[in-house]
Amino acid sequence: MQPVGKYIVIVGVVIVVLGLLIWFAGDKLNWFGNLPGDIKVEKKNVRVYFPITTMLLLSALLSLLLWLFRKFF
Repeated sequence: MQPVGKYIVIVGVVIVVLGLLIWFAGDKLNWFGNLPGDIKVEKKNVRVYFPITTMLLLSALLSLLLWLFRKFF
């Protein structure tokens, strides 16, 4: 059970760091979700949003971080 506790603590620290980043730098992240390639459709009663480019960027960054984590730990 020791490794499970270690991973839970690591995930908790990552969540806290991301929360602090959003809290303190949230106004500087306006571009996130408004990239070219993100599809927005706003009609009278319907609002549809497909953040395709944002999710591709997020996926690439998370893949890089996980690769680095596995390489060094």
